[in-house]
Amino acid sequence: MDSTLQSLTDWMPAQRWYASKGRTPSLRLVAEWDVASEPDARVRVLLVADDAPETPVLYQVPVVVRSTRPEKGVVGDLPDGSVLVDGATDAAYAAWLYRSVTAGGRVSGVDGPLDSHPAARRPHTDPTASASVLGAEQSNTSLIFRPDGDGSAVICKLFRQVHPGLNPDIELQTALADNGSSSVPRAIGSLEGAWRDPGNPEHVVTGSLAFAQEFLDDVEDAWRVALTAAQDDDDFADRATALGAAVADVHLTLSRILPTHEADASDRRRVAAVWEDGLATAVAEIPAMAPFAAPIREVYAAAQSAPWPLFQRVHGDLHLGQVLEVQGRGWVLLDFEGEPLRPIAARRMPDLAVRDVAGMLRSFDYVAGSVERLGVDDAVARRWATTAVTAFERGYAAAGGPSADERLLRAFELDKAVYEAVYEVRNRPDWLSIPLSAIERLTRDAAS
Repeated sequence: MDSTLQSLTDWMPAQRWYASKGRTPSLRLVAEWDVASEPDARVRVLLVADDAPETPVLYQVPVVVRSTRPEKGVVGDLPDGSVLVDGATDAAYAAWLYRSVTAGGRVSGVDGPLDSHPAARRPHTDPTASASVLGAEQSNTSLIFRPDGDGSAVICKLFRQVHPGLNPDIELQTALADNGSSSVPRAIGSLEGAWRDPGNPEHVVTGSLAFAQEFLDDVEDAWRVALTAAQDDDDFADRATALGAAVADVHLTLSRILPTHEADASDRRRVAAVWEDGLATAVAEIPAMAPFAAPIREVYAAAQSAPWPLFQRVHGDLHLGQVLEVQGRGWVLLDFEGEPLRPIAARRMPDLAVRDVAGMLRSFDYVAGSVERLGVDDAVARRWATTAVTAFERGYAAAGGPSADERLLRAFELDKAVYEAVYEVRNRPDWLSIPLSAIERLTRDAAS
């Protein structure tokens, strides 16, 4: 195992999903499952803790040990002459994963099993399928399975950073699909493991490792659709209205099938603390934020005095990139995972639906800012975004989406813009003007 960990130590920093960029991993094995064996391949699922960052991170790393070197996916060479291969690129691992999420099964482990749970209302799938890896993902790895015969295509997301508890991506999308919502893909199945808590080795925990759903082919995400429309100054109002209705459908279904509660003082304090923490971080890192700190806090204070709707389960990280336009079906929402770096327990807490609405409004504003950078006239871009926002809000309200006081919506929009400012200054400083302009506009409108 030491040689396996050394190979992973050398290989992981180059992977997109490795969070501690610029560090050398300090790895220790937490759990392992031997899930399949072929004459030339031993398939294993590993959980490794990286102690290099201040807070250790637990990663899922499926690997295949092969006697011969493949053309792709090599992680490293082992002392016995075999080759360690990235499971996501290997046909043996892909075949096991597809069988597991579509048909179910259990694999024993030293500290606990690896269980596969096919969804109750899953669509028909073929017994075998060919696999490919979806490119451009940041925090997870997804495999696309296209059936060898008749059946639905499947996309299976491997959660690279693993936490104890049921991942909300599985929980919410499965619940929505099982209750008849057409605004999400149909669920296929999931994978759950049990392991010893690295922080408390006497305690065995369970957590989500993978989630499979129907793969919707020949589609575009709403970000690309909206960006193209804004560049061409095409009317997006009807599409935005339908998108508002789809988001409302998701919120209404979640409020019907999962618990809700009235907002109390502790809920308000918790949300206010998150707002303040985000603002403090932004002011500390971005000198241009200093003049806005007081006006932003005034907006937050006004929201605290407004009536609050019910707390319920929500998407939690909704923007145009999390929505697909499906021919003959309309808008479909994806990725209910929430912020991957937050603990599962925090991501599964009830929240306000207005958070998702604010996320969509900020996303329309980003479309306008993006096409301005491409040379579209500022006035044209702003007019396009204003029309889209109005249409989205109209569609959401007409479909019965939970209403929120304007003061609360403005506070959540500002909180999102503050978060965006921190992201941009850390990753794309040239884009910082988009959230800063929004912050200036929102605080100005609140004061008028």
